[in-house]
Amino acid sequence: MKKTYVAKKSDIKRVWYLVDAKDKILGRVAAKVASILRGKHKPIFTPHIDTGDGVVVINAAKIKVTGRKMSQKVYRRYSGYPGGLKEVVLADMLAQHPETVMHLAISRMLPTGRLGSDLVKKLKVYADDKHPHASLTLKVLEI
Repeated sequence: MKKTYVAKKSDIKRVWYLVDAKDKILGRVAAKVASILRGKHKPIFTPHIDTGDGVVVINAAKIKVTGRKMSQKVYRRYSGYPGGLKEVVLADMLAQHPETVMHLAISRMLPTGRLGSDLVKKLKVYADDKHPHASLTLKVLEI
């Protein structure tokens, strides 16, 4: 009888990837980055353990979206008070906080709970091509 493999902390080797999001589709980049953060590209993937790698995303302000999402996609948040619903269109959000757009797209593709919180900590998003992670050995990831 075969045993199911479960990754141990000693088995996990972390690698950091650099993703340039310039002129890439938002959802495609987010899906690939979420998969890497989760560790699904590794043969030691275990669903309930953080086996993923770290990702640095640059040029988040220069992403593309298809269709009419720039004017129709709405980000909503609610304060909990009556009349406390805030709505922001994607075009406005990209102009004011481009990192948040990419961060939300990726984090919403990850599981909720303690595991998802640990995964999001390995995600770094920057609006332009400058980032403070030059000391890391970053592998360039083509999407």
